[in-house]
Amino acid sequence: MIIRPISLGLTMVIILMLTTLAPAQVPSIAPPTTVPPTGAPETGAKIPQVPARAAHALTKEDVEAWLDGFTPYALQRGDVAGAVVVVVKDGQVLLAKGYGYADVAARKPVDPARTLFRAGSVSKLFTWTAVMQLVEQGKVDLDADINGYLDFTIPPRNGKPITLRNLMTHTPGFDEAIRALIIANPKDLPTLEAGLKHWIPPRVTDAGSTPAYSNYGAGLAGYIVQRVSGMSFDDYIEQKIFAPLSMTQATFRQPLPERFQADMSKGYKVASGEPQPFELVTLPPAGSLSISGTAMAPFMIAHLQNGAFGSGRILQESTAVEMHGTAATVIPPLNRMLLGFYENNINGHRVITHGGDTTYFHTELNLLPDDGVGLYISVNSLGKDGAAGPIRTTLFKEFSDRYFPAPLPEGSVDAKTAKEHAQLMAGRYTFTRRTHTTFLSLLNLLGEIQVSVNNDGTITVNELKGMDEQPKKWREIAPFVWRNAAGGDRLAAKVENGRVVRFGYDEYPFMLFEPVPWWWSSGWLLPLWIAGLLALGLTVLAWPVSALVRRRYGVKYELTGTDARAHRLVRIAALLVVAVMLAWVFLAQLIETSLDWIGPRMDGPLILLRLLSGLVFIGATAVGLWNAWSVLRSKRRWVAKVWSLVLALALLIVLYVALIFHLIGYSANY
Repeated sequence: MIIRPISLGLTMVIILMLTTLAPAQVPSIAPPTTVPPTGAPETGAKIPQVPARAAHALTKEDVEAWLDGFTPYALQRGDVAGAVVVVVKDGQVLLAKGYGYADVAARKPVDPARTLFRAGSVSKLFTWTAVMQLVEQGKVDLDADINGYLDFTIPPRNGKPITLRNLMTHTPGFDEAIRALIIANPKDLPTLEAGLKHWIPPRVTDAGSTPAYSNYGAGLAGYIVQRVSGMSFDDYIEQKIFAPLSMTQATFRQPLPERFQADMSKGYKVASGEPQPFELVTLPPAGSLSISGTAMAPFMIAHLQNGAFGSGRILQESTAVEMHGTAATVIPPLNRMLLGFYENNINGHRVITHGGDTTYFHTELNLLPDDGVGLYISVNSLGKDGAAGPIRTTLFKEFSDRYFPAPLPEGSVDAKTAKEHAQLMAGRYTFTRRTHTTFLSLLNLLGEIQVSVNNDGTITVNELKGMDEQPKKWREIAPFVWRNAAGGDRLAAKVENGRVVRFGYDEYPFMLFEPVPWWWSSGWLLPLWIAGLLALGLTVLAWPVSALVRRRYGVKYELTGTDARAHRLVRIAALLVVAVMLAWVFLAQLIETSLDWIGPRMDGPLILLRLLSGLVFIGATAVGLWNAWSVLRSKRRWVAKVWSLVLALALLIVLYVALIFHLIGYSANY
């Protein structure tokens, strides 16, 4: 899912775009032999089978009756305005149906043939298909340095350039880039070239080493298509993919062309709320597609049929097989990134998929290539408590269990080993897809993932929750492979020298979990930082309170000379630090509440705030240390001396956090 901007809420808890922090897939002639069925451990352990329920016949009548029971309730329960669902089978559209409303106020129903939904990062599948078209024409090489196709230079890291294969598997090593990813004002919309050249995100890992979903990387791929083909990206997609597939109700163009405007669904935070502005994706190849449900069907069928649709063809069979079956294995036996698609295997069936999220639209496309079946869903609201995500995930799982049931493989390790491995997993982690070098890295401190050990030897990961919104329990079924106790999804860890260096999750082939370095672990830094801010806040509050008390009881201010100067300056320092931190909170709220503030409009205030943070935090720390030195040398009471040390430590911690998480600087890029 993967195009969505990354949310900053709570105390700035965040981040994502045309990600959908993540899902999607497609077909091929034969499944890669190295892909084990979902849930099957790669060990020689005895695997008892849990009996599968009987399969239903995948007919239009049965799937429509099932969807009519599932979808309306799910939308109403989740406060989601509308959805479109498409099922294809054996080269035909089995069912395409709209649910709910495209415009709540006008009571305009969703029409699967006409209503346009934003596809988010599912758009990337069209970009990757275009790349593979150029590969089969010999115009680009998946393993060549992409600088050979660009008119600007992406710096190497450790001598390793980026390739198209890296872009397609989300391993280019770029830092997360969020600024102006999705905006609302057409006046702020740059060209694809300008959007890419405005800021090249720093390389934070070596190419090919670490999956970390990258919208910027997808934008680069689209720009390469544009430059190599000699056509604009929009023209290329329309002529080389839409036209052969007769996809007339689809466009990447922004702002939305006039002929599509009447058919565009409104986007909502919740159906009971107000409609939101049309979202403009500044890197269109990463997520700007607007498309109806039935227009998506030919694309699904073409990939299920290895590039063919009717008498037309968008990929040669061998190219499609390569695209669908070339996997980047990072931590076996988990689902893997393919060339653009990623695996979403379930019930022993091979599935290739991609998900997509804008702020308001949420989409998922799943293809079962060996079964000739595809399922597509898109909803036009985030929904209450983010209901869009569970709706699409549950829809696919229930669909698979209904029409492709299978025994749930089991495995086990002995209790002693399970406990030891669980203890190794325990700790704090962060996603490889995160911002490393900008002020948004503070969200890493506020949103660390925690792995805990349960009494029964299972583990929980606080970030991975089931439909009941409770963390899933994971039971070890093979050495360092855990399965959800209530389902088939898995975790697996890579262990070196008796230490977990990373672990993965079946649903996130495009990113991993890595241990948090001790020097910015929230285990010690977050409580210390919060305590420091509280101490500074109390100091600020005590200033007017003490003045009023002295005035009320006629008590004189007793400090004089250096003591008085230090006392006043440290209170001013505390006030300025608190004021700057409140400014950061206010700025975060602006970003959270309006797309207008994610774009260029925020650049000036952000630069000013980062410069001000440097002046205030550094200056205040100097004042705090001087005040502590002065108080400790004075004859003041021990309480004053202890508090002076508390304030000095608080100011040092605030400065440390500001430096580590890049609140101080002069750039508006993030």
